[in-house]
Amino acid sequence: MDFDAVVVGGGHAGIEAALALARLDFQTLMVTQNLDTIGKLSCNPAIGGLAKGNMVREIDALGGEMGRLIDRTMIQFRVLNRSRGPAVQAPRAQADKKAYEVAAKRTLERQPGLRVFMDTVVDLLFESTGRGVCGVVTERGKRFTARVVVLTTGTFLNGRIFLGEHVQEAGRMAEPAVRGLERPLSELGFRMSRLKTGTPARVSRGSIDFSQLEEQFGDQEVVPFSFSNRELDRPRLSCYVSFTNERTHRIIADNMHRSPLYSGKIVGNGPRYCPSIEDKVRKFPDRDRHQIFLEPEGMDTEEIYLNGVSSSMPEDVQEAFIRTIPGLEHAEIMRPGYAVEYDYIDPSQLYPTLEAKLAENLFIAGQTNGSSGYEEAAGQGLIAGINAARRLQDAPPFILTRAEAYIGVMVDDLVTLGTKEPYRMFTSRAEHRLVLRHDSSDTRLFDRGYELGLHSQERYEHFRAKREGIAEIKGLLRKRKVTGDDVRAAAEIDADGERRNEGYRRGRGENPAGCAEVLDKLVGKSFYHALKSPSLSITDLARLEPSLRPADATRCHSFGEGRSSGWKHDASSGFLETNGEPLTEWLHQVELDVKYEGYVARQERQLLKFQKIERMKIPRDFDYARVPGLSTEAREKFREIRPASVGQAGRIPGVRNSDVAVLMATIERNRARAEERAELAGPGEQSTRSVTEPAAAAEPATPCAEGGASEEEAAPARSSEEVEPAAGSRDREALREQG
Repeated sequence: MDFDAVVVGGGHAGIEAALALARLDFQTLMVTQNLDTIGKLSCNPAIGGLAKGNMVREIDALGGEMGRLIDRTMIQFRVLNRSRGPAVQAPRAQADKKAYEVAAKRTLERQPGLRVFMDTVVDLLFESTGRGVCGVVTERGKRFTARVVVLTTGTFLNGRIFLGEHVQEAGRMAEPAVRGLERPLSELGFRMSRLKTGTPARVSRGSIDFSQLEEQFGDQEVVPFSFSNRELDRPRLSCYVSFTNERTHRIIADNMHRSPLYSGKIVGNGPRYCPSIEDKVRKFPDRDRHQIFLEPEGMDTEEIYLNGVSSSMPEDVQEAFIRTIPGLEHAEIMRPGYAVEYDYIDPSQLYPTLEAKLAENLFIAGQTNGSSGYEEAAGQGLIAGINAARRLQDAPPFILTRAEAYIGVMVDDLVTLGTKEPYRMFTSRAEHRLVLRHDSSDTRLFDRGYELGLHSQERYEHFRAKREGIAEIKGLLRKRKVTGDDVRAAAEIDADGERRNEGYRRGRGENPAGCAEVLDKLVGKSFYHALKSPSLSITDLARLEPSLRPADATRCHSFGEGRSSGWKHDASSGFLETNGEPLTEWLHQVELDVKYEGYVARQERQLLKFQKIERMKIPRDFDYARVPGLSTEAREKFREIRPASVGQAGRIPGVRNSDVAVLMATIERNRARAEERAELAGPGEQSTRSVTEPAAAAEPATPCAEGGASEEEAAPARSSEEVEPAAGSRDREALREQG
């Protein structure tokens, strides 16, 4: 084999997949059409947002790269939904587009074990049996063999862009589409269809009248996306807000016949939650205006992104309606908006590892699976890269459940339900979102990233120090009692007007009782109990207990700069001191943990039931025809989806509770029989392969062959025993998340 792994595509999915494989010591080749567009932010110049920001922090907690890239290149930061509960808050950052691309490319180039090569993959190589993929063929005729292949084609697979009457074969404007890969995928038996997405015009900053716009500043307090970073020192640019009006809508309505979206040229389904301005005008005729966010694309460019007016209208129509928007009367378009339509595969034909059910050694991630968004692509790329590496290691698969991460929710939705429109992550998709807060991503996932081998020992020790520090703070809160002296001190603070209650009540305009009044009713109770009061914050308690105040110590930009990780309590000053991490972040997490403890406990009780059926694994070669009592519909859907667990089986549309009960009973009965046989057979004869673990990846005994195979030839047939896997409402400022 030329390489252990080949990753096709240099977008956000490809970046995470390639880095994960190389960091796990596998010789990896990334093949991409253009080295200068690696990590390109094709549409909006931002990373994060509702649920998406949570996924970026999850990617970082697992050892991925996206969080570190945006930390190095952000030009504005905001926490969305700050006035609402912590379960629906999320970080979002404006990115310097060009700086992000440069940082991504540099990271790949400097990664040991990773080679980046410019060419276009047009075909796959298969083992002569047709069962497994073993390499790729490029447009220039090069053949690279590999033990695993990760496919991340984005919007380029048979991509076609639409700009009014102009149609061009491309994945992005002036970037050619990929042709050829659809053939082996179709021959394997993949169900392929078309999706559509779009992007708005970019206008020149110098042509905008900012005096008519509402300026939108970023947050003063910047919380890094990466847990590796403690503080960020980045330049900050403002965004601006404007609105469409009746004149805007009239121009669009009068020219609707010129839109390829409504003329029949575009056949793919578009994103429901990020509609074009044509869709907004057509579907919401009662709305007299729509909000527009003007977002800078970087420090060294004049381009301003018009978030909210994505369009495939002809250029003259775009110019006409844009110039009806206040502040944009003299706007000069630098890049017109356009729509792009592309091929995608039905993701229900993938395992939860993102390996294809129709061909061994082939993993697929990103928009090729029907998702939309940089963050969704990066999350899938990381999961595909990790599981491709686990395949090479002959190790059990890595699967995140819906209770562990938004990434787990996304992958489960895609492989269980499939999608008919571009899939986008929302907090509302997660049943357990209270335990999936963005600030707790490291608590949930850092251990798992370390076990995989994606975190250094230094980084892991830093995380352990934080975890121990948080436990120590909670212990201090439990021991410290509210006293009469605390009430008197609080009264003085109230009188001096020094009390500033932050976080969960920010922006609500409440006028709560004074700190002293609340504490007077809690004398004798612990600070831990007092913190549960909605009228008290940990900031209030820190004014009464010096040990809870953040240390006034020099903070390093990121750990590993000559400062050891860890924290200590300095008895002489009464302060908790940190080496490399602001204690403010710890205190904020402690406050949320304490205040929502009861709700979390209730959700964790629900999780126990969820985990019970998730742990009931189903072998890949399980014969549903031999299960009496299953409905015909359930039997057909189980054969098609091949669920990895009883939990996944129950989430398949059309499957009844009675079908799940029959399936559970059959699996339990089979397990009991297997245990009886094992006892009779004696020790040393039991398999320990995970139920969802692929067979060991070995180099084929016969040469690779070009082209696909029939579904019958390609369908894997593996048998395994069960092994439990490792444990592991939007407000105004969030409107831009809907485009």
